[in-house]
Amino acid sequence: MASRKGNGIPGIVLKPGREKSVLNRHHWIFSGAIQSYPKKFVNGEIYPVYSAGGQLLGHGYFNQKCSLAGRLLSFGHLPPAEAVRQNLRLALQLRQSVYQGYEAVRLVNGESDNLPGLVVDRYGPGLVIQISTLGLEKLKDRLLSLLSEFLRPAFIYEKSLIPSRKEEGLPEFEGLLAGRLQEPVLVEENGLKFQIYLTDSQKTGFFLDQREMRQLVRSLARGWKVLDGFSYTGGFALSALKGGAEQVDLVDYSRQALETAAENLKLNGWPETKFKLIHQDMFEFLEGSRHLDYDLVILDPPAFARKKADQKQAARAYRELNHLAMTRMKPGSWLLTFSCSYYIYREMFQKIIFQAALEAGREARIIQRHRQALDHPVSIFHPESDYLKGLLLYLS
Repeated sequence: MASRKGNGIPGIVLKPGREKSVLNRHHWIFSGAIQSYPKKFVNGEIYPVYSAGGQLLGHGYFNQKCSLAGRLLSFGHLPPAEAVRQNLRLALQLRQSVYQGYEAVRLVNGESDNLPGLVVDRYGPGLVIQISTLGLEKLKDRLLSLLSEFLRPAFIYEKSLIPSRKEEGLPEFEGLLAGRLQEPVLVEENGLKFQIYLTDSQKTGFFLDQREMRQLVRSLARGWKVLDGFSYTGGFALSALKGGAEQVDLVDYSRQALETAAENLKLNGWPETKFKLIHQDMFEFLEGSRHLDYDLVILDPPAFARKKADQKQAARAYRELNHLAMTRMKPGSWLLTFSCSYYIYREMFQKIIFQAALEAGREARIIQRHRQALDHPVSIFHPESDYLKGLLLYLS
């Protein structure tokens, strides 16, 4: 057997029988599947990938510092540089077909667009990118050139503040890469205006993945009193008011997020009599509330599980959060609850909500599950991209 430290082949060789996932067009190669690396291996560089029998499977970048050692950029004989250009163009064409004219759209969604490690969001005239891997970091200049060629953005801002970069041997990074950024960036979504602050924000600036669920809230909220928990900059609150909600209360631990939410609410013409800002941790707010006199409660917390080791602790937190809400909600009210933790799987999340309802002694019926925004596709070959899940429940 060839040494894992190096071989005479200028590429990565997989162990016998470990090529199936690549043949099935899955982008990830874990270190345990690799039989050998080339002698002059460099972390982050692109290499051809071969089966143990010598079949060329594709090309990908590799990093020996990570258990997830490789990510495929191309399959078969397609050169990686050509694949990157082609897949970026295809990703942009998909968004153009479903969100033409939209000002806030995810343009590239990592592995789901065959561009592992890369996220690109459009906000108004400019772009925000997120790079999570060393391999993509080494391709940054090429990616910036392609984005400029295809889209001619007024600015490109990088917001790579994600824990996975540490394992890759990369520091977190945030900064302007090209053009000129003037904040806030004003965007419109379904008739609502939002001010986006890129330099001090969560994710890439806005929760684009909840676009369809904001529309759902808008369709339900007429005449209702709504609690927007973990409200951030007010996306759900604005949608509820646009749908005719009587009153919306926003709860968030970030004073700055609430201030931006207030700006967005006033920007859209809502007087202060229609909303209330509550600067408090959501768990503490629920614990301090004897009764929740709301028709709809929305719980959209940040990810409680950022790595596999967080799974059990995160499950307890989701159960506690939803139990606190359910024990205080009135009969005939609705709960819209989410998890954006990849490691809290869809079936697991439903079981957590089941346990919370059982412990709260509440009858709960699932009315609808999370609707994925169309600019957040999930590759049929790479289901790991499906991280966001949610349930709309009716409590009696």
